[in-house]
Amino acid sequence: MSAVLRTTGLSKHWGGFHANSDIDFSLEAGARHALIGPNGAGKTTFINLLTGFLQPSAGDVYLGDEKVTHLAQHLRVRRGVTRTFQINTLFPGLTVLESVTLAICVRRGTARRWWSALSRQRDAIDEAQALLASLQLEREAAVVTASLPYGKQRLLEIALALATRPKILLLDEPAAGIPSNECAELFEVIARLPRDVTMLFIEHDMGLVFRFAERITVLVAGSVLVEGTPQEIANDPRVREVYLGEATHG
Repeated sequence: MSAVLRTTGLSKHWGGFHANSDIDFSLEAGARHALIGPNGAGKTTFINLLTGFLQPSAGDVYLGDEKVTHLAQHLRVRRGVTRTFQINTLFPGLTVLESVTLAICVRRGTARRWWSALSRQRDAIDEAQALLASLQLEREAAVVTASLPYGKQRLLEIALALATRPKILLLDEPAAGIPSNECAELFEVIARLPRDVTMLFIEHDMGLVFRFAERITVLVAGSVLVEGTPQEIANDPRVREVYLGEATHG
């Protein structure tokens, strides 16, 4: 397997505060890779550096062999790096099908005329319907986004991200705010996504992490503590001390 995304010495500092420090990281093609760590470990900052939302204080980001450290967010999206959208601030008045169709039209460069000529966007509509079916959202196609239950909203965020046809999908706590009995269902849907989509996800629920991740990186105080398989991470005493123990004891 080859790395589709990697970092070397990636760091982000604000004055004396080191959010990320000297992170060397590699994401293999087709991976289901989890990023975990206690609150304040720098997980979301790291995702923001990968997507170009933040610029690093030091170090580099590579997509394959291409250095993209200073590449703008939208250009990284064009190269296949996508993160979930916050849909409740994007398309709250559109239906689920309209939202995904619009995202597909944005990718195709036809978004300016999508509304007035929606009936002529049959290919985009068909693609949107197929995408919703793959995420078990076809029954909600005609529902206005703002009216969706929160768990379905998170699935729609993933649908909007997938509409860009990403090679790499970054999920920042996809199960956050979802009732615990719905979290496993959400991850089951995510797990069925095709292997040509490489995934890196942040998640606090260790049960979900150990069930769905194939490799785990643990961040503590902005640095990589350890990386390994779920079994290796579960058996590592340092992880139990700084993270798993904390989760167990609240």
